[in-house]
Amino acid sequence: MNITKLGNGAGLALLALCCGLSVTAARSQVVDTGQGTSTYSGQVSSGSAQSGAAQNATNRALQPAPNVQNTAISDYRPTQIQVPAEGQSSSDAQAPAPQPRARRSPAGPPGEFEAFISEIVGKPIRRLGSDLLTPDARDFTAPPVVSVPPDYRINPGDEIRLGLTGNVQATNLRLKVDTEGRIFVPEVGAVQVAGVAYRDLQAVIGRAVSRQYRDFTASVGVTRLNGITVYVTGFAAVPGSYTVSSLSTVVNAVLAAGGPAAGGSFRSIQVRRGGKLISDFDFYDFLLKGDKSADAVLQNGDVIFIAPAGAQVATIGSVNNEAIYEARAGDTLKDVLVYAGGVNTVADIRRLHVLDPMSDQGWQELTPEEAAKTPARRGLVLRVLSAVGIAQPAQRLPSLVTIGGEVQKPGRYFVQPGTTLDEVIAKAGGLTAQAYPFGAVFVRDSLRRQQTYNFSKAVDELKVTLTAEPLVRYENQDKDLTARLSAVDALVNQLNGRRIEGRLVLPVAPNDQSLPAAFIVENNDNLVIPTRSLAVGVYGMVNSSADFRYNAGAKVGDYLKLAGGFNRLADRKHVFVVRANGTLLSGRGTLGAVALPGDLVFVPIDSQRGAFWARFKDLLNFGFQGALATASIVAVTK
Repeated sequence: MNITKLGNGAGLALLALCCGLSVTAARSQVVDTGQGTSTYSGQVSSGSAQSGAAQNATNRALQPAPNVQNTAISDYRPTQIQVPAEGQSSSDAQAPAPQPRARRSPAGPPGEFEAFISEIVGKPIRRLGSDLLTPDARDFTAPPVVSVPPDYRINPGDEIRLGLTGNVQATNLRLKVDTEGRIFVPEVGAVQVAGVAYRDLQAVIGRAVSRQYRDFTASVGVTRLNGITVYVTGFAAVPGSYTVSSLSTVVNAVLAAGGPAAGGSFRSIQVRRGGKLISDFDFYDFLLKGDKSADAVLQNGDVIFIAPAGAQVATIGSVNNEAIYEARAGDTLKDVLVYAGGVNTVADIRRLHVLDPMSDQGWQELTPEEAAKTPARRGLVLRVLSAVGIAQPAQRLPSLVTIGGEVQKPGRYFVQPGTTLDEVIAKAGGLTAQAYPFGAVFVRDSLRRQQTYNFSKAVDELKVTLTAEPLVRYENQDKDLTARLSAVDALVNQLNGRRIEGRLVLPVAPNDQSLPAAFIVENNDNLVIPTRSLAVGVYGMVNSSADFRYNAGAKVGDYLKLAGGFNRLADRKHVFVVRANGTLLSGRGTLGAVALPGDLVFVPIDSQRGAFWARFKDLLNFGFQGALATASIVAVTK
């Protein structure tokens, strides 16, 4: 007897009939191994009771057999299932789904409220989430190669890979789900799989194959996901229909449509399926908490509706994220502050300021308790001020004071608010016998900052005056204006390069042996008490600049004589004296004043003489000749 192309179950049944055995075929059961494979099996059992015909057949088998020619039985081979060549895929990798339309920036300029707040603050202030909608933002579309989640439901157009081993064998069958949601397995038939969850797909296909075969193992996977079409409507930047990946969620589709428009809501994004509301997604859960639990996986034909924006409140100042936030019904200003990440490290949490642009009340101050009770109305501006950079009264602040020079214990001393200068000197052990209080150099940091600001402002005004002078006075119009402007720039740069020390002149007389007692110190004060000077310096337009030994009772003019007197470029009328305490002595009677230890006498250059030579050079450059040139020079000198 020749047996060919029989499955294992059919072959066993035939052999059993030949031997007089009863066959019991058990329906195979699907065993989900969790790895995409299932094993199906059948059982063959010997019969305990035989029919009469079977008993007669047995008796006949015991009698001598007639001379019958033996027929060889061929070896058993498992059934091979193959798919026609056109159904095969060339790659095992999951092919990318149809790509969504290129994401665009939000339609039109920012809304009126955004423009208004940006003008108040002086920098762009956008709605929370707007940075996700720019063209250069990170792409949030579902990746083309991704693990299929267990709850994914098979869609028409998806491609399924089926592998079978055992009594029936198939290697990487690629089966595409048709428009009616079916796949066709060769030798088995059509299997309805559309809408089946991926976790159940193996069992569904396994049961279909088990109707034809026994003792096999099945492995199932999804190799290609077909795109689905969804519709984004309402207040979207670019509403319309979009083809997205089958694994796309609400976030993917909304961002593919450019996100909410200027008037669209981030707090209410509705998904409708078959006319029913499936979910109402709050984008803030994703933006502020990273929570995507309510981000529903989309299905073909879903409609996404972006609702109009709710009440918007701007939060600016010392907060962790300055932006415009959309409030929901029942939200208070405290809730909006939570949306902004709360106040930052340097914020003044004792007072909040609120502005209603649609009223004439201006800024209003609220306590945190009042903010927790104030509803978040549309158009409000919530500002949190900084607590740093505010000058506090010296009587309230502890101070670090540096004292050096002629004291017993120079160093840095940390003192409590309201400490006076004599108390700091007492901490330093008091003055030495060589101390010269009149020449004490007291530098204050707050004064240095103020002086730097005032000096910079004065230099700017000087630059404007010198630059504009040739334009407003005809006689000062230079031929070479470029050279004049270069000279002005050089002077301004030199002035700006000067270091402002912040020295404070203390009320100390030349013969005093102590410093002011009631003078309150500030943080970062620096005091240096020099040794009593025994010299007077004379510098500038003199014949011999030098320091001369101090002689009690000698006058400023006496020290000028010791320096050889004025030279030919000296300005005799504007001699000035810088005293050791930082004061300036000038004007009439300066030469007759009594000099003090540590004085610096300075003789400036005669600016009028310099102006003459400059004008003389200009006249020569104009090319005047003979008497005309001579007359001009005489006129200038007069």
